[in-house]
Amino acid sequence: MALLEIEDLCVDFPSQRGVLHAVDHVSLRVDSSEVLAIVGESGSGKSVAMMALMGLVAFPGQVRAKTLRFDGQDLLQMDAAQRRRTIGKDLAMIFQDPTTSLNPCYTVGFQLAETLQLHLGLRRTEAKRRSIELLEQVGIPAPESRLAAYPHQLSGGMAQRVMIAMAIACRPKMLIADEPTTALDVTVQAQILDLLQGLQAQTGMAVVIITHNMGVVCELAHRVAVMYAGQIVEQRSAQALFEAPAHPYTQALMQAMPQRSDGQTRLQTIPGVVPGLHDRPPACLFEPRCQYAHALCRTQVPLWGEHAEGVRCHAPLSALITP
Repeated sequence: MALLEIEDLCVDFPSQRGVLHAVDHVSLRVDSSEVLAIVGESGSGKSVAMMALMGLVAFPGQVRAKTLRFDGQDLLQMDAAQRRRTIGKDLAMIFQDPTTSLNPCYTVGFQLAETLQLHLGLRRTEAKRRSIELLEQVGIPAPESRLAAYPHQLSGGMAQRVMIAMAIACRPKMLIADEPTTALDVTVQAQILDLLQGLQAQTGMAVVIITHNMGVVCELAHRVAVMYAGQIVEQRSAQALFEAPAHPYTQALMQAMPQRSDGQTRLQTIPGVVPGLHDRPPACLFEPRCQYAHALCRTQVPLWGEHAEGVRCHAPLSALITP
């Protein structure tokens, strides 16, 4: 049985001008110890889907799903008390910007100890000892002295390490990392990715990493789900996806990777933007930006098929390039 099962997850944001379908019938599963990457441009619905899983979609957002199950528990049927016992303990999340996720009014030590006391029932001295161990585990020098630091006294990389320490404090079965390296410089990005990779290997926890950086995906992921405009358009093993992308959007993302630059020519870009409330195409959502689009793409919605392990496309590229 999968550790995480999501079937037909939808998140809508109604307004006076209409309904924005931020997440549109998304289905995912993650096994124990697996690393799943969810990739796509900003506005694709990656973070919103995981926020819905965590129960963090605020009003007026509306969440519905056929199945939302974690570790055998039905998250849709949980009451608030049951969800609090699960979220933060067995299912944890690292948010995008550590400087806004940490409470500026409390020290690092207080925030770590609060997590440990709430979920594990540790006493103050035990919580302090465990907090020092956690800071040491995520590579923070002089961890005991850092307990008295406030978030504004930390660098971006240090604050992100504290967020990771808080997330793994209760040894979760699954960790969701939402763009964990976005606000960091290149050197620190590499350190944080190495840290996450090491922790996953050490603890065996499942990891869902949300990113728009295909280089991160290549480095960490076992399997990849590519999202566009709220839908999953391709879902395959990382190796298969990088060897032969099946959806035109996946191919375009890979062609835009800086690692592919030869330094002589400009990187390829994807024309246009992710559709919003008023410019959502009636059939294939990627059709206005797709170089392979044809008449069927403008008139018929592509359904999830059996092509290339899971692709939402009328003519998957793998089918076109296979001899």
